[in-house]
Amino acid sequence: MELRSLYREPERREEIVFGALEFHDVFRIFRSGAAETVALRGLDLRIEARELVALFGPSGSGKSTALHLAGGLEEPSAGDVRSFGRSLSRLTESELADYRAREVAIVFQSANLWPELSARENVALGLRLARRREGIRPTAERVLDVFDLQRREDQRAGSLSGGEQQRVAIAAAAAREAPLVLADEPTAELDVRNEQIVLTALRRLRDEFASTVVVVTHSPRVAEAADRVIEIRDGVTG
Repeated sequence: MELRSLYREPERREEIVFGALEFHDVFRIFRSGAAETVALRGLDLRIEARELVALFGPSGSGKSTALHLAGGLEEPSAGDVRSFGRSLSRLTESELADYRAREVAIVFQSANLWPELSARENVALGLRLARRREGIRPTAERVLDVFDLQRREDQRAGSLSGGEQQRVAIAAAAAREAPLVLADEPTAELDVRNEQIVLTALRRLRDEFASTVVVVTHSPRVAEAADRVIEIRDGVTG
């Protein structure tokens, strides 16, 4: 998928350059009865295409809420979230479903894989959900090879190590050619060695697959590996 497919045609002749991900004065308020929890308090940020950016901060700072909004999993209470110039709030349900299927990939803290399927079958399933019709098996095998998983492609995901599972999830994002990859604490359950292996895989997404990668983390080691760190505290940038 080419990034230009995500751009609107500009109304004026001047070239308009959009960030891969933009938050404009974004609030997210959760309500339970009469109680309110303000997770984001006017968050502003901009992430450029092909950046590897860490959203860094303590638990409860609003990092994961920001990621869910960027992934189209939630809507802001106020403000605007844009991906390559398009306001996610203005998408129809069909367009939003297409965005989640084709244009964004999310890597969760615990790799969101089908444990009874093999590594290759998990990647292939992601391609089918993204409505890929041809070349599914060779594409799955190619990306697993890129991420040094060729010897694990027939192994059930549930029997892989935590680091291997995360690499399968990252390979699935690469196979889909998602322009935007969101990783929510992808190394939180890993030891230092596997953390470094996963960070190398995320950098390969940026360098070899031209993805913009946003990593939510509270790990200083993950933050140090990013091109840029955006600190979030109490729902705003620090």
